[in-house]
Amino acid sequence: MPDRRRSAPMTKSADLLIQGLAALGQQLDPQRIAQLDRYFLELKKWNRSINLVAAGPDEQLLENHFLDSLTLLPLLDPCPIPGLVDVGSGAGFPGLVLKIARPDLRVTLVEPRQKRTAFLRQVIRLAGLKGIEVMDIRLERESPEFATWREAIPLFVSRAFTAIAPFLSLCEPFSVPGGRVICMKGRKAAMELGDWHKQQPESRYTLTAELETALPFSGTPRKLLVFTKTPA
Repeated sequence: MPDRRRSAPMTKSADLLIQGLAALGQQLDPQRIAQLDRYFLELKKWNRSINLVAAGPDEQLLENHFLDSLTLLPLLDPCPIPGLVDVGSGAGFPGLVLKIARPDLRVTLVEPRQKRTAFLRQVIRLAGLKGIEVMDIRLERESPEFATWREAIPLFVSRAFTAIAPFLSLCEPFSVPGGRVICMKGRKAAMELGDWHKQQPESRYTLTAELETALPFSGTPRKLLVFTKTPA
């Protein structure tokens, strides 16, 4: 007899994710889409009582946070152990989104705010993710919790943590020589780059790549800046 079982109907938010990814020239398998959709629905649920992100329609939330995070996918390799570190992860953008999209990627989310780390751990549990850690502490140069990170981290990312100059200064002791830092910026990218050149003329980082893109629904411009640490 034919199998009469039907797959669960696709939610509107999952369909929007697929549309947005296609506009970015990307695609994910159904399992990843389902995990991202579950994450999105959990975000909306928590957002009613905790201000994780600014409220808005589904399309705007998906574009501004999930699809924006996924613009990093073409830049993730190489990323050996101990993997990607997302500083000031907040509600998991971009690190948790990238972990779902790339389950092979080792990810650490650094987020000191307790309510947000509770949310992150809930999503990780619901999605059944392995190879991801949440650190509920600030990344600081002299903190003993980060002693093993000295010149060991191959990839740092940040979406809305701070300006370029202070972020590179914070990451510098922990980046492995040849390691990368990716800053996700919008219209202020040129201004922040200028400030970095003025404030850190002897920086050990070099700007090695710039990727210009736009969010798929609104067309809002985005710029991904890749910095590489040179040997001492």
